[in-house]
Amino acid sequence: MDATRAEVCAAACADSWYDAGEVLASPFGLIPALGARLARLTTAPDLLLTDGEAVLLAEPPPLGRESEAATAEGWMPYRRVLDLLAGGRRRVMMGATQIDRHGNQNISRIGPWERPKVQLIGVRGAPGNSVNHVTNYWVPKHGVRTFVERVDLVCGVGHDRATGAAGRFHDVRVVVTDLAVLDFAGPDRTMRLRSVHPGVTVREVQERTGFELDTSAVAETRLPSAEELALIRGRLDPDGLRYREVPA
Repeated sequence: MDATRAEVCAAACADSWYDAGEVLASPFGLIPALGARLARLTTAPDLLLTDGEAVLLAEPPPLGRESEAATAEGWMPYRRVLDLLAGGRRRVMMGATQIDRHGNQNISRIGPWERPKVQLIGVRGAPGNSVNHVTNYWVPKHGVRTFVERVDLVCGVGHDRATGAAGRFHDVRVVVTDLAVLDFAGPDRTMRLRSVHPGVTVREVQERTGFELDTSAVAETRLPSAEELALIRGRLDPDGLRYREVPA
């Protein structure tokens, strides 16, 4: 079965939860949610999933059908989420309006502090999310407006800013986009192009990135297996909601 770009992205997101153990998954976006549910059914069977609020789910429901198809197996009030976060028992995949070579992320504003051009959702929980547990990012449209030399405001903390005691527990790992998978194995923990999705070239990714990437060891992003494709298409996203973020 030929995999679509959205399905390649979902499998790449699932890999970010590979063998995560018993931790809470916090995916932001349709493709990350699909990836977390796929991981739960394949490589991370102990992963904790919620309905997006306070209910722990016994089985991964199809995207968009959480209320009608989900079976609750527990209750997790918000204070408990904060306990898991502080203790490192949560793995998040956030979005990014801007992200730089060090992994600093911005979701708050575009433009100068004194007179921003665009007001976004605010810093929210991004600083805490990037302090003491694994943090990954999902960018559905790879482009120079997102991958910038310097973010306009630091929300999620990057490798160059995680110093002292905070640096001991800082763990920003990968960025999955509609074009590629990137990590921070470049010089001084800067962004490296790990793999390009099938049909994408290294040059295309570099042209859509606002800074120089480390391209010393680029592979091709793996294709989802036949089992994963069957789960995505038949069980986890039969309505094709994944194509809202990455069109077929």
